[in-house]
Amino acid sequence: MKYIVLILLALTSGAFASEFDKSMEKATQGEAWAQFNLGIMYANGRGVPENDAEAVKWFRKAADQGYVKAQYHLGIMYANGRGVPENDAEAVKWYRKAADGVSYRRLSSRISRSSQGYVKAQYNLGFMYANGRGVPENDAEAVKWFRKAADQGSVKAQSNLGVMYDLGEGVPENDAEAVKWFRKAAEQGYAVAQSNLGHMYDNGRGVPENDAEAVKWYRKAADQGYAKAQYNLGLMYDNGRGVSKNDAEAVKWYKKAAEQGYADAQSDLGFMYVYGDGVPESHIKAYVWWSMAKANGSEKAKGNIEILKPMMKKEQIAKAQEIGSKCYESSYKDCD
Repeated sequence: MKYIVLILLALTSGAFASEFDKSMEKATQGEAWAQFNLGIMYANGRGVPENDAEAVKWFRKAADQGYVKAQYHLGIMYANGRGVPENDAEAVKWYRKAADGVSYRRLSSRISRSSQGYVKAQYNLGFMYANGRGVPENDAEAVKWFRKAADQGSVKAQSNLGVMYDLGEGVPENDAEAVKWFRKAAEQGYAVAQSNLGHMYDNGRGVPENDAEAVKWYRKAADQGYAKAQYNLGLMYDNGRGVSKNDAEAVKWYKKAAEQGYADAQSDLGFMYVYGDGVPESHIKAYVWWSMAKANGSEKAKGNIEILKPMMKKEQIAKAQEIGSKCYESSYKDCD
């Protein structure tokens, strides 16, 4: 097996070397696709030592020729300060060039030319406007660019467009439109949109209230590890909404979210331990999880700790604090 691994590594290394040599030859001849490819190889350390400055150099050469993928990646380098000083205005400049440019996609065995602009750049440009990075915050502009990307199938853009309609930012608040865009992204498997769609069913916003549908969408997102959906699924089991009440299942989902640092889940997990719902009653474990929630900004948990302390012995509090330190330092993995 070792020989097989070594042979595979040698073949892979040889393939990268061949790709690098071919790209370098064509890049020095001014071929934009090859210049872009060199940028990718340097940015990812693929076949060459990782070198952000070299990546920027080659991305820029291709970007100056109008190669939209290079323009987009050059924007990313500026946004993240890789190979150049971080500069949001420069990032926006390059995202905009790519967002407005002509892109090409491989469809089966043919190449499709699109004048709709580069979708990833459109999404990033929308993000920059939504967050006021490199440009003045402008929700209407954010919506404009999210919509362009959403119309090309970007699940993140579809989800964010749903959020803009949900909150009435850059567009009039419209729950039905929010649901429409959440659903488009959710049906493509995007966890954030699945969770948001569950929330709309949970609260009867833009759709008739339907607890079973809420559970369905929360579960899809929860199964992908999305903490907010895990917490909400726990709530549904805790309250018997859309599913039969099941404290053990509630604890299971609260804990999954709590172990990702989700404060509301940590707080509610503390309650389950106080009352012995779905778990053996334990003031020590309740104290531990309320301490984690407090550390993550939960005022409710802070107050609960003060109520719980008089019910505990000093040794129990000391034990809970010891476990709490381990829990926090282990990113919530060692909390027993």
